[in-house]
Amino acid sequence: MSVARRVSLWLDPARRVRGHKPSLDSPHPPHRTAPPAGFQAQPEKQAMSRWRAVASRLSAPHLLSRAFSKPPPLLPQPLSRTFSKAAATSHSPSAASSAGPRPEVRLNSMFLSKPSSLALPPDSPLRAEDPHYEGIKRLMLTLLLFYSKQSKSIRGANAVYHRITSHVDKPDIYEVFQLEKTFKTTFSLLVLHMWLVLRRLKEEGKDGVKFGQYIYETYNHDVELRVSKAGVNLLLTKWMKELEKIFYGNIVKYDTAISPEASQDDLVNVIWRNVYADEGSEPMDAAATPAVQALARYTRREATCLSLTDKEAVFSGNFKFTTVLPTVPSPVKRRR
Repeated sequence: MSVARRVSLWLDPARRVRGHKPSLDSPHPPHRTAPPAGFQAQPEKQAMSRWRAVASRLSAPHLLSRAFSKPPPLLPQPLSRTFSKAAATSHSPSAASSAGPRPEVRLNSMFLSKPSSLALPPDSPLRAEDPHYEGIKRLMLTLLLFYSKQSKSIRGANAVYHRITSHVDKPDIYEVFQLEKTFKTTFSLLVLHMWLVLRRLKEEGKDGVKFGQYIYETYNHDVELRVSKAGVNLLLTKWMKELEKIFYGNIVKYDTAISPEASQDDLVNVIWRNVYADEGSEPMDAAATPAVQALARYTRREATCLSLTDKEAVFSGNFKFTTVLPTVPSPVKRRR
């Protein structure tokens, strides 16, 4: 079974009914189940060997500076370093001084507030709206199926995926969670936020499943472009298949770790292995524990916030993930 089919079955578990031909038009509503039949979770060593295989092709400095980055380009860095080195880099005095005053990050007290909807207010300048044409322009666009349900879904999927990538590409998320921006960390955060969105869409039944397929296709196309831009043109299909396997393995683990039967530490351990650890079998670094726990709290809170976000906001991409970096209070000017 292909990885793309496994993801489709994960989106719509009801399609796995015995004797039922898989179809995107299945009338059965989705529900939480175990991983798809026939799928066996990969051992941690085998899963991490995939990372080493991909890393060996993408870890060259001149490739890493282009992979999963936007202008200004990243400085050439090796693919992985110890957590302590990454944390030291993110908190270096030179970086702080060049960026101006930075808010104090207290990991142990972050992401403890009550979850709320992530929908953008109606007057937000960040909202994505379809253009409203009248007369001949609207007629021509209607004839070209611009206003068809499929076209609207594709535009909505692009808007949603843009929310994901713009959030993952921000330097703040790496600074707060003490991550070095490498191919592995960026891809891992991208998969984490893809899972958050797809999990929310599963709550909308048939419509959410179809819309999730559009987002997944957009994600695959974007990852292929990013990897190709990094210089991996030879055997690109092979590397994409490896990344698809990592994607599916991660979303299944997140689903299991956030289920009602899971313990509080399960999500922490999964995030450590998927995002932070160089090797899946290595124990959690004591210095990394506050950052890993903070990312787990953020993940759990964002999942609840997305569940509180209305369908229209989710399907149109008019929502915004929680800002991870605390805002710096404006200095109060004293009157003379």
